[in-house]
Amino acid sequence: MIQKIGLLALSGAVGTLSRYGLVQVFERFTNGNFPWGTFTVNILGCAIAGFLWVMFDGKWDISADTKIFILVGFMGAFTTFSSLILETTKLANGAQISKALLNILLQNSLGYAAMFGGIFLAKTL
Repeated sequence: MIQKIGLLALSGAVGTLSRYGLVQVFERFTNGNFPWGTFTVNILGCAIAGFLWVMFDGKWDISADTKIFILVGFMGAFTTFSSLILETTKLANGAQISKALLNILLQNSLGYAAMFGGIFLAKTL
């Protein structure tokens, strides 16, 4: 049990560091007026989660523990809905209501589309 918790914590740390690194890359190359880093992480994370969900549900023979380490540990730390809400709230509190609404609309609609895209891709393989 201790080993499982350690591996889950490690996979969560890798997900966190991956998210942080990707967000930093986007912040470096954008003007900071819109949270493109978190936007990208959320959309990419939805696509990856949809793909893995299908692949883990019969196409790939992996252990239940490995599924947990990847989906709960890595993906749980990589995609952070709380970052979406925090950044949207900051936009709204800064009187940038249209950007706050755009952020919610884009991330949710494209997130669902990316999830179904990942599912479709996995089912066709």
